[in-house]
Amino acid sequence: MTASSIAVDVRGALKTALSGVAANVYDAVPATGGSVPFVAVVPSNPYFDIQLIGKSVVKLHVNMVLTCAVTNYDNPSGLDNIEKLLISVLAAMPAGYTIGSVSQPIPLELASGAIVLASEIQISTYYTQTT
Repeated sequence: MTASSIAVDVRGALKTALSGVAANVYDAVPATGGSVPFVAVVPSNPYFDIQLIGKSVVKLHVNMVLTCAVTNYDNPSGLDNIEKLLISVLAAMPAGYTIGSVSQPIPLELASGAIVLASEIQISTYYTQTT
């Protein structure tokens, strides 16, 4: 049996589930900031709540943020676009994930220097390490 990993079994599975939304989906923060519109799966704080640590099993409650971003050409269309993206992401969330709050949209400067309109969705799930 192949060992499980959070990269594959949590972030990768979430990326696959969200692949139908009209945005680029990243299972980690893209090095260049990504192409908008995008959804990036980002660790939250705290990242892990420990449920069980044993010799053969590790169970974690994994907390993450989905950072959703769209172009910010003008306020009315930017706000409409981020709302549409947020709703499509919420509708595409797979079973086993708990959805928390959604932050207000704010301007966000990417590594490339581009300014986008971004909002974050708090999510969490459970993960059990297998070896």
